[in-house]
This record gives sequence, structure tokens and C-alpha cells, in this order.
Amino acid sequence: MPKPTKRFEREVRRVRYLSAWLFVKGQADRECHILDVSSHGAKIAVQAPFEVPARFELAIFQNDKKRRVCEVTWRRGKVLGVKFVS
Repeated sequence: MPKPTKRFEREVRRVRYLSAWLFVKGQADRECHILDVSSHGAKIAVQAPFEVPARFELAIFQNDKKRRVCEVTWRRGKVLGVKFVS
């Protein structure tokens, strides 16, 4: 009997190109760009990905201007996938 396949429903991501700010304690604030965003995470582009730690705060000013704590889930060159943890 074949095993049933798992179905993963990916959350709807909205393609955006928004400016945002990345905040890391002890470092200068830096601008980044949101490439897409959902309620649980985002894909962002940064100039210096090696300077971005595994956890940081992100502020997307077009939305609600509040900071969200993020964790990096993947890295590909200058593009990072992050999940919102608060």
C-alpha cells in the first residue's frame, strides 16, 4: 500500500518592494528591502548579508511602523528568508 503524500500549504505571500530598517543591538541601523511578505515572515534583500545575525528587529514603515523580531531561516547571497517571532 503506498504511503499518503503530505501536502504542505504555503502561506500566501504578497510580492512587495518596500523599504524597511534592520536593527541590531550594537550596530548601526541599516536599510533593507522587502521583496515579499506574509503574516509569518518575509524575504528581504540586504547589502551586507554577512553582517546580519540570526536574530534581529525589522521595521516595515509602509505597514504599521512597529518593529518585529525576526529569525533568519535561510540565506542566498544578499537575500534572506526570515520568520517573525514576535
